[in-house]
Amino acid sequence: MDFAAARKVMVDSQVRVNDVTDRELHAALGAVERERFCAPDRAHAAYADVMPEVTAQRRLMLPRDLGKLLQGTDARAGEKALVIVGPYAAAVLAKMGLDVTLQDSDAEVFAVTGDALADYGVKTVEAPLNAPSGSGYDVIVSEAAVPVRQDAWIEALADNGRLVVVERSGPIGKAVLYVKSSEGVSRRELFDGSPVILDELKPQPAFAL
Repeated sequence: MDFAAARKVMVDSQVRVNDVTDRELHAALGAVERERFCAPDRAHAAYADVMPEVTAQRRLMLPRDLGKLLQGTDARAGEKALVIVGPYAAAVLAKMGLDVTLQDSDAEVFAVTGDALADYGVKTVEAPLNAPSGSGYDVIVSEAAVPVRQDAWIEALADNGRLVVVERSGPIGKAVLYVKSSEGVSRRELFDGSPVILDELKPQPAFAL
């Protein structure tokens, strides 16, 4: 399979046509080898309009949705970024010149994608998803959906830091942008999306007597 040709078709037919206009993002999406961030037997589906498996519990976001999500961050070279559950997103941001850390609780993700992440200069942390590693991030991105606002992620942002994630309680969710400032936290809806919701990010039931 000609992955380079498939990568160009993905950018032209799934990303550009869906109001993703950032040329630096186009270049990064056109350069990063998405097939290296899928399970080996799913590499053939890396550039299709699907969410290919990374592990049994992890999938990559649709190219269209990831392009729109990353454009929402207004990411700039030199910024510090944390990616929660998203090896491909981490590599794309690193290709754009950001200092990127990928955090995941699934060790198998790093077994599948570790070599590619290293090649793109992405640092990795294996840790629970609801406890961000470090703080002072300019950008935080999640390729997985969440059912409720993740306050711990917002707290890990620097002033003027941006968090993008899909919030989803039903079949269709809303990608949202949070911006943290000295005056508080703003929230803006970006587009509809339906990435996978991970059980680990669901709120624990509360019991009362």
